[in-house]
Amino acid sequence: MTAPTTARLWCEWAWTGSGGGAPEHGVLLEVGADGRLTRVESGTPRPPDAEHLAGLTLPGLANAHSHAFHRALRGRTHTGSGSFWTWREVMYRAADRLDPDRYLRLARAAYAEMALSGVTCVGEFHYLHHGPGGVRYDDPNAMGRALVAAAADAGVRLTLLDVCYLSGGLDARGEHLPLAGPQLRFGDGSVDAWAERVAALDLADAHARPGAAAHSVRAVPADRLPRVAALAEERDLPLHVHVSEQPAENSACLAAYGRTPVALLADSGALTERTSLVHATHLTDDDVAAVRRSGATVCLCPTTERDLADGLPRTGDLVPAPLSLGTDQHAQLDMFAEARGVELHERLRTHRRGVLGTGILLRAATVQGHASLGWPDAGSLTPGARADLANVALDGVRLAGADPAHSTDAVLFAATAADVRHVMADGRWTVRDGVHTAVPDTAGELDTAIKELLR
Repeated sequence: MTAPTTARLWCEWAWTGSGGGAPEHGVLLEVGADGRLTRVESGTPRPPDAEHLAGLTLPGLANAHSHAFHRALRGRTHTGSGSFWTWREVMYRAADRLDPDRYLRLARAAYAEMALSGVTCVGEFHYLHHGPGGVRYDDPNAMGRALVAAAADAGVRLTLLDVCYLSGGLDARGEHLPLAGPQLRFGDGSVDAWAERVAALDLADAHARPGAAAHSVRAVPADRLPRVAALAEERDLPLHVHVSEQPAENSACLAAYGRTPVALLADSGALTERTSLVHATHLTDDDVAAVRRSGATVCLCPTTERDLADGLPRTGDLVPAPLSLGTDQHAQLDMFAEARGVELHERLRTHRRGVLGTGILLRAATVQGHASLGWPDAGSLTPGARADLANVALDGVRLAGADPAHSTDAVLFAATAADVRHVMADGRWTVRDGVHTAVPDTAGELDTAIKELLR
């Protein structure tokens, strides 16, 4: 990654992250040599020595839930019948073909596509640890290191959410199944072996931080969850978990333990302010109350939840629990689509409009997403914060005629990733005029990496 560049930027309109969802006019940003904002001042005339950023400037976006290798499945798994479970079998076949070199190339291109959409930080839910058949690479963290290198090449910060994955699932009787087939690549055999491997990956890179994850209550038996939660607590790591994505998961968990997944996490010490519950689609009233009491974040991935016919989460009931957003399987890579999907799904569920509001959705896409990934100093345009920004054009065909004074509303409900013009992460320009500065042919790199993997 290149060194940060000192800069003075004058934003025609900007949302700084404070107050509600309204933008401010004439916001002057000064970026220091350490890649942090040294000055943020609204209502200023344009200084002659400042670069003019037309349109709307937002804090950099946080993609809080990613499976980078799923990008290879885009356009291949979305039609026809089936369910989450049949989709999963297709995903497993793709996973079985990856090695560290192929993963580096695919993830680098996928992360570059994220940067083009305004993302400055990604949470990679990483469970593809070992070689075919579960055989360890000479470096047991070779696949994780490939992701760290890919993020550096693409200019995005990374929280490597290393996943504990011990069981092949829960059957309808509530019995845990052994890992089998491609799943053998995911498992370390025990929580202690997982913890040992996680500890061996010393992330000294300034752009990457460690995180912990339990894949789900299907993949981590109840008597192992407390150890996973304790490790996250001991090392002060964010803890992410797939929760109640499918009704079948809830039924199997009730059969096995007499409790819902959320209740099981709470009893295991795994439902705290450091926890992010991914999907949380099928929650009971008691689950919702427990989540709100805990301070846990709920990470929503509306495109995936819609594509896999998961259902509609009780988002409005969960608020004021903090929300974050993810693109998950990357059926599309567009954080604006995910943000408006949260509100539009809630409209379908409740038959009411405007349930969440622009400010809540923007915070989910920015400051709350960054905080859930262990970067509390990012996601807002405030002095001392990391100099992350995503500049969105307002003069394209999708936003033509929009009122600039309400440009945050317009962007959330009408813009796409294609409207992102410039992106800065930690004071470094990663995207200029819609082109990635380090991966200029992002489409070509994606095409080559995916065809190589699936040929």
